[in-house]
Amino acid sequence: MGDTKVGADDKDDPATVAAQGFAAMMKGEEKVVAGSLKNKVQAAAAGLTPDRLKAEQHRRMAAPGSAD
Repeated sequence: MGDTKVGADDKDDPATVAAQGFAAMMKGEEKVVAGSLKNKVQAAAAGLTPDRLKAEQHRRMAAPGSAD
């Protein structure tokens, strides 16, 4: 997936995401959206976006050569 947009985009720091997830687990939280503000906004938007649109966005981001 290295030549796809989703594969080539910047990722949140794994240690930060793990620390946020662990902290949430220790607080007894059932769900956490870890990572950057961008990730939190994307997660919130996903709840409002129709599945058909999400599927099309994913298709474009995961298409071979889309990282160009």
